[in-house]
This record gives sequence, structure tokens and C-alpha cells, in this order.
Amino acid sequence: MSAQQTSAPAEPASTDAGAGLVSRLRSRLPDRITRATRVLAWLVLISNIVIVGTGGLVRLTGSGMGCETWPYCTAESLVPTRELGIHGLIEFGNRTLTGVLVVVALLAFLSVVRMWHTRPELPRLTLAVGIGIILQAVIGGVTVWLHLHPSIVGLHYLVSAALVALSAVYVARVYAQPGPRRRAVPRRYAILTHVTSAAVLVTVVIGILLTGSGPHAGDDAAARNGLDPIFWQHVHSWPSYVLFALTLVLFAASFRMPQVLRLPLWTGLLLGIEIVQIAVGLWQARTGLPIVLVNIHMVLAVCLVAAMTAVVMNLKAPLAVLPVADGSTAGS
Repeated sequence: MSAQQTSAPAEPASTDAGAGLVSRLRSRLPDRITRATRVLAWLVLISNIVIVGTGGLVRLTGSGMGCETWPYCTAESLVPTRELGIHGLIEFGNRTLTGVLVVVALLAFLSVVRMWHTRPELPRLTLAVGIGIILQAVIGGVTVWLHLHPSIVGLHYLVSAALVALSAVYVARVYAQPGPRRRAVPRRYAILTHVTSAAVLVTVVIGILLTGSGPHAGDDAAARNGLDPIFWQHVHSWPSYVLFALTLVLFAASFRMPQVLRLPLWTGLLLGIEIVQIAVGLWQARTGLPIVLVNIHMVLAVCLVAAMTAVVMNLKAPLAVLPVADGSTAGS
């Protein structure tokens, strides 16, 4: 048998060219944390907070059914038609912003994908945020299909809060030094922090239930959950004040924690957001729930989640920067 007959078939040149192109593109991606990485991390967090505001605007202006179906705006048109008016534009604008979030999450993923073996938590977090955004878009579609049922609307907001928390974790880890980490605060302070975070969750969930009983349904024909909004305003305030008291203790005790954790900064931010949130909540309850104040209240709620997440993320520190017995650090 001749050499020509026994030789293996040559690989197509197009395959080699494609692999080479992918390799060249990958080599241009950063392999360490850069300023662009940090900017994208903040954009991931900010964009997931902003879309809560635009989603609130959809609901508060009665534009929840501005586009009557999903993923199209009408049965025949992907974009809003003139007949849908301003409500169609508001609803479609919120949908369009979802695409911006996907792009930002993708860019953030590309900025850390080469660190998969050295900082695996970073690409995993961006991947989780990206998947969460897509899931959120599907939940938004189900919300429209079910004509803004308050349970699905509430789930829609809760997923947004979870995405904000994930984004805040990502920002914290982008700035954190790599390496093994351990708890750097006393156990009682860590327990108090987790109890406070549970109070945040309870406050947000009750706020969602309260919103589902109130006047801002997103559409005149949308159902309400049947709860007494006056009574549930009081129920909502109870965990809010417990949360405020717990945060005061966290803030006061934070000055005794290791300086490297910067806990006074994060607990102070949490406390500041709560003060503004309480003020806005009382103001809106006494002025008939004007849509501007309600929207601010909704956005502040996810800012509260982000700040609480930052506090939790700063309970641990890399071993290399923790103080040791002689007052130096483990890495010095």
C-alpha cells in the first residue's frame, strides 16, 4: 500500500483558521483584575438596580400590559405600535433594558473568563448573573401572560433582589485579595450580622406582599392579593424597626472589628439607606402613595439588599492580610 493511501486525511484549513482566531481573541482578554474589570463589576450592580426602577415605573404608571404579549409586544409586532401609546413605550423600554443587562453581564464574564483557574468565583458569579437575567426575562413574560398576577409580580421583584445581591457579591470579590479566607470577626458579631440579613429578607418579602395588596397593580384589570393594605403597612413596619435596631448595634460594634474589614463603612452605608428608606416609607404612607415615592422606596429596597450583602461579604478576609499575635499581618 502506498504512502498516499495510508496517510490520514488532512484537517480542513478552515478548522485551523477558526481555532487560531479563537486563540488570538482569547489571548487579548485580561488574565488579571484591571480597572476595566472593576468598572464592569460596578456596571453589573448598577444596571441590575436601575432595572428595578424602570420595572417599578412600568407598574406605577399602569403600563404593565402596555405590551399585551411576550416576547412580542403585540401578536403581530415585536415593537410597540402607535395604538399602544405611552404605556407601550414604557413597557417595551423596560424589556429593552434587559438586553443591556445581558450585554453588561457578558462583557463582565469575558473580562474574567481567563481567570477560571486562578479566580474561579469571578467567572462563575458573572455566569450566574447572566443566567439569572435571562430567567428574569422569562418570568417577566409569564407575568404578562398571567395578566400581572400579584404572586408572579412579587416573584419577579424577589429575583431582581437576588440578582442585586449576586452582583454585590461579585463587586466585593473583584476588590478582594485572592487566597484562602476565614472569618475575621467574633462569632457573636457574625451571628448578629446573619440575623440582620434575615431581617432584611423578611422586610423585603413583607413589602412585596404589601405592594400586592395596594393600588399600584400595573393595570386596572390586574388582580390584587386580597390582603388589607392598612394592616399590612403596620406588619411591614415591625421587621423594619427590628432591622434598624439590629443595624445600630452592628454599626456601633463595627468600630471594634479589624480595620482591614472596613466594617464601619459598610454598616454605616446600610444604616444610612435604612434611615432614608424609613423616611420615604413614612412619607409615602401619609401622602397617598405617590408613584415617585413608591418607586424610590422600591429602588432603596434593593440598595438595602446590596449594602447588607457588602456587610456579610466583609466578615471574612484573606489570611494574608489578617493580623497575627504580634500586630503584623499573616503575609508580612
